[in-house]
This record gives sequence, structure tokens and C-alpha cells, in this order.
Amino acid sequence: MASSRSDTPTLFSRADRDALLAADQGNPFAVLGPHEADGGVIVRAFVPGADGVDVLATDDGALLGKLERVDDAGLFAGLIAGAALPFSYRLRASAGDHGWAFDDPYRFGPVIGELDEHLISEGTHGSLYDMLGAHCQTIEGVSGTHFAVWAPGARRVSVVGPFNHWNGRQHPMRGRGRSGVWELFLPGIGDGTAYKYEIKADDGTVQPQKADPFGFGAEIPPATASIVRDLSGHDWSDADWLSGRRARNRVDAPISIYEAQLGSWRRHEDGSHLTYRELADTLVPYVKDLGFTHLELMPISEYPFAGSWGYQPVGLYAPTSRFGTPADFRAFVDACHGAEIGLLLDWVPGHFPSDDHGLAQFDGTHLYEHADPKQGFHPDWNTLVFNYGRPEVVNYLTANAQFWLDAYHVDGLRVDAVASMLYLDYSREDGEWVPNAFGSNENLEAIEFLKNTNRTVYGADDSIMTVAEESTAWSGVSRPTDAGGLGFGFKWNMGWMNDTLAYMGRDPVHRRHHHHQMTFALHYAYSENFILPLSHDEVVHGKGSLYQRMPGDPWQKFANLRAYFGFMWGHPGKKLLFMGGEFAQDSEWNHDIGLPWHLLDDAGHGGVQALVRDLNHAYRDHGALYRKDCEPAGFSWILADAAAESILAFVRHGGPGDAPVVVVCNYTPVPRTDWRIGLPMAGRWREIINTDAADYGGSGLGNLGGVSATDEGWHGQPASAQITLPPLATVMFVPAE
Repeated sequence: MASSRSDTPTLFSRADRDALLAADQGNPFAVLGPHEADGGVIVRAFVPGADGVDVLATDDGALLGKLERVDDAGLFAGLIAGAALPFSYRLRASAGDHGWAFDDPYRFGPVIGELDEHLISEGTHGSLYDMLGAHCQTIEGVSGTHFAVWAPGARRVSVVGPFNHWNGRQHPMRGRGRSGVWELFLPGIGDGTAYKYEIKADDGTVQPQKADPFGFGAEIPPATASIVRDLSGHDWSDADWLSGRRARNRVDAPISIYEAQLGSWRRHEDGSHLTYRELADTLVPYVKDLGFTHLELMPISEYPFAGSWGYQPVGLYAPTSRFGTPADFRAFVDACHGAEIGLLLDWVPGHFPSDDHGLAQFDGTHLYEHADPKQGFHPDWNTLVFNYGRPEVVNYLTANAQFWLDAYHVDGLRVDAVASMLYLDYSREDGEWVPNAFGSNENLEAIEFLKNTNRTVYGADDSIMTVAEESTAWSGVSRPTDAGGLGFGFKWNMGWMNDTLAYMGRDPVHRRHHHHQMTFALHYAYSENFILPLSHDEVVHGKGSLYQRMPGDPWQKFANLRAYFGFMWGHPGKKLLFMGGEFAQDSEWNHDIGLPWHLLDDAGHGGVQALVRDLNHAYRDHGALYRKDCEPAGFSWILADAAAESILAFVRHGGPGDAPVVVVCNYTPVPRTDWRIGLPMAGRWREIINTDAADYGGSGLGNLGGVSATDEGWHGQPASAQITLPPLATVMFVPAE
């Protein structure tokens, strides 16, 4: 039986009692739970609101002893005579007529092993997300959740949630010493439970309650708690897809990407979001029907501010709860793969917001961010910059990249704002940045982080892809790290996008003076493995939609946009188009509403959509349009200097057995009949694309399905044909045989 009250000072010292009640106990396992003593085992418990606490046997619930209340706040202690460690038991508390039984979290040993601690301290843990965060587990036959968080600057860390009325005194965690990790197994806590961490800094300051940096789920914003999510047990059905994925992500594969923001692709009539499962039933078939090979999602890692479009994430390990649970998102991924669509996620390791519940000042120190604002603050976005020189932070980010690829089977990551990571003086004036050890502006630590991340994810599975949004002329972005590159698979060609959009925005009468804007990209087209991006960035912040950026009356706007798409799909480089562009959205993108789908009732908008579908299918059907996207041998000019007429003509070449594709563009509203064009060979050439076709909303002027080439040399080619060039149009030809 438990001791009498006269014995309680030996059972619960005043110092221990005061530390627990002040929520200042950094070593709760030294006090709470079972402890060896003369004559048995002392059990100490903190059960606020209880009048009494019994100790029960775990097997049959037999009463083993009663604990004395040491303090009215809910501290109990007692000697269980004859017991010995290890001691398995349950507690039964009572308050008036109410009683409840539970397993004492402080009777369970540590879960994280010494090797894991060592690797965490080194910043080299290969599966960090398996150790940190909230994991549903069964320990000694008891189901619950193991919580672990890195907070080396903390004096005390507690798990808080509705299960303890968000009271940081009740469940302080076990500190693991040098690693800075705190852990606690809470029996009875399962999937769907909200929680946060309450952290007392070394100086005694209690931080705002923090969401879990490794939280696998989150409350729907504006709520900010993490949610326990059990990620085990999903029955994946994409084994065939994964086994063949390498061929689909290679540089010689057809890659045409549809970029989407899930919250504004389509909405319910009442304005509410579609769920992941509803999007699996609508968005995925739509992308499939249009012939895109890949779907890229703007960031879905949990983010508090909808206006950031996801680019200011707080929960890097949690798919946003706006659209459902992790299980729902996995169903979405499965649907993509079932439709033979690769899924890419935008990933944001370059910065994070300063929201109180996030990573900023996490344990009272600059744990994740640089302390110096010249290195740790982003002036463009009013956000914080990760400290890429701290191994544990690098491990956190690299593990996150691996996590999305492993836990969710995504096929690749597009890394946002890489240039902002590479340069210490990015968007900074003189005196606002700190040079590196060599006195230059390269962020050596960020560079190594990017290289290490690419080495890690490709080393784990070389069938995935990583893509860099990098807006400068940094050399070797998509070259292997062992060849001096950053190790990305692909890079967005921002120069191509800026030049060609500027050209297409000009009145055709002025285009002759800017012809180089359509040809210049070929000077560097093979310096990287390029993707040609017409992304969300080109239809926001007052830029207008792609349709609005075209000159002329409505007919000319449609014609210009169709001609531009034809040029883009014919040009070397993989393709990316932001949602809405495929049907010539006539207004700037608004993340608060769905796309204007009613426009498809208009023949002009429906025609652009039909063209994009046909371009994708032509692209995939003709190896010359993709096989050597990243090789000089895949392209040759027929006519590059016809500036006065604003005409371009070139040949795309593929591998053995791939017929060449000839692309001819007319960027004036003047139709040209009997225009002689050089061709690689004589014979019949079939017209596979004419962006002026009536089916696309054009005038219907064309070549009646094809042309015949003779042996008369022209434009440096061995053969030629007289063709009709429609106004503001792109046409493509392939040999009939």
C-alpha cells in the first residue's frame, strides 16, 4: 500500500514539486513515473483535477496501491510495496463521481536510440522524419503517439493539446542531452489529435506554442495546431508506374507540364475548395485529356496565409489540410499515376514566414534562421532565411525533400527561388549583405545544401526529377555535382520566357526590330536541361493573362497566342503551362476564385484549348520534338534572319527512326501564299499542326493537309516546297513517309 502523508516529503521533494508546478522541470523522468526505493517502487504522477489516484495492474486491473495527493494542483506519490523495476502499471484517477484510467507516459523508456541521437547531432540522419515528429506507435502493448522535437536551446519542452487542456505543466518531455532532442510517448493519443509544443527557453521565457516542424498534419487555417497523422498502411496501387518512371523523367522523354494551384483551379458553386479526392476525379482526367505528361502543384506544404499561394510554408511535412488529409492526398497521387501522369511538387527551402507558431525563434534562439538579418531576412518577401551552415537545419530540409518522394510517391520537386539562395546579395544593396569567406557573393553553404540534396534524392532513386527555378546565368545548374554542377535534373529557362513574351507583346509592325528575342535562346539552349516555363508568375501582379498580353483585337490576340504556343511546343526544351493559359483565360489569375470555365463556351477560347491538346499529342507522337531537347543535334535553323517578314523556320531532329519536324512561324497578320521554304528532303510533307485552323478558331487558311517538296535547294536545304503561311500562325510539317 502507499505510504502515509507523513512520508510524502521523501516521496516528492519540495524542489521537484516546485519545478513541476512552475513548468520548469527539464528532466521530468527523474521525478515522475516509477522509481526504485527501499521496500518497493515509488510512483509519482501529476494529474490535475484528480482527487485521488490508484495504481492498477496492467494485466487484470487489480489494485496495487493508492497514491497520496502531495499538492492540491494534482501531484500524487506513493510507495508500491514489494514492486520492482521494470514496473508495468496503469493509473486510475477519480474526481467526485467521475473516474478514468490511463497509462502513465512516464513509465515508458526512451524510444530514440543513441545512434539516432548521434546522427541527428551530426545532421546526417537519412530518415530524420522517422525519428522526429508525432508517430503513432504501440509500445509494450500500449497504443499511443511518440512525440519528438529538436529544441537544443530549450530549458523545458512539453506536448500540449486538448488532451491536457493545452497545459504545458502536465506533459513535459524527456531531454536527450547533446542532441537537443526532446521526446515523450503519450499513450492513448492517436490519429487526428491536435497538438503543439510549449517551449521554455533557456532564459525562462515561454515561447508562443509551436506547431511541430515535422508535423505530418495540420489544422485548417487560420487554426495553427499540428495534427497527429498515422502515415502507415496506405495500399498503394502505383507499382507499375514507379517501375517505369525513369523513362518518363529522362531528358530524352516528352515532358509537358500543367502547373496548377489546387485552391483556384476549380471551386464548388458556394466557393468552397475541392478536396484532394474530388480533384483526383476532375483535375487528373482533365490533365490526361489535354495530353500533358506531368502535373506540377504550387506548394501544398501547410501554409498559414492563402495570399502566399503556398510559398510561405510553415508545415513542410504536412500536405495542406485545406483539401483533406494525408490519406486523401495519397489517393490523389495514386490517381495521377493511374492516369500515367507524373506529379511534381513546388518545394520551398529558400525561406519561411515569421508566424509565431512556426520555426522563427523556435526554442528562443535563432535555431532555423540566421541570427544576422543581413543573412537571415528576405527583403523581397519579409520572410526568414534558413541557416544552411547548420548541419541539423540542412538535415531537416534534405530529409523533407526525401520525405515527399518516399512517403507520398511524388515524382519530382521543383525548387522555388534558387537564385535567392545562391547569392548573398540577392535583392540587397551594398552594406546589406555579408560576403563569404572569400569576399564574394556566392552563398557557399546554400550551394552545398543544394548539391547535397540533389545527391541524396537522386542517390536514393534516380527515376525522380528535380527542377530549379533559377533566374540567372549560374553555370551548371542541371549538371551532375561530380561535374561541378548543382545536380538538378532540369532548369527553368527564364531567359527564353522573358524574351519571347516581350516579343509577342509587341505590335507586329514593330517585331522586325526585335527578331533576336525569338532566336537568342538558341545560343544557350543546350547549356542546361531546360524547361520552357509559362508559369503563374507571368499572369499575376498586374501583368495580365497571356491572352491579355497579346496585341491587337480579340481575333489577333487569339491568333498571336496560338502562334506562340505552336512556337513553344516546337522549340527545344520541355514545356510548362500554368492553368488557364490552355484556354486563353482573359483575366489575371486570382487565387481566391476558380478559373473562368464559362469561357470555353466561346469558340475562341475553346479553340485554344483544342490546340493545346493537339500540340501535346503531336509533341508526344513525334520523337523529333522531344528526343534531343537537350542536345545541339536536335535543332537546326532553316530561316533565322527573316526579320523584315517576322518569319522563323527550323527543323527538329530526333533519334534513329524519328522523322524530322519542320516548324514555320509567321508573326505578322499578313498571309503569305506560295512562300518557298527549304526542307530536309523531297517528297510529300504532311501538315500536322496549323494554329490558324478553323478548329482552333482561326481563319482556316493552310496547306490542305500537306505540301510536296522538290529537289530544288533553298535556304541551305537540299529540297524545298511552296507553302501557305497563315497570318499570325505556326505550322508544322513531317514527311508523309
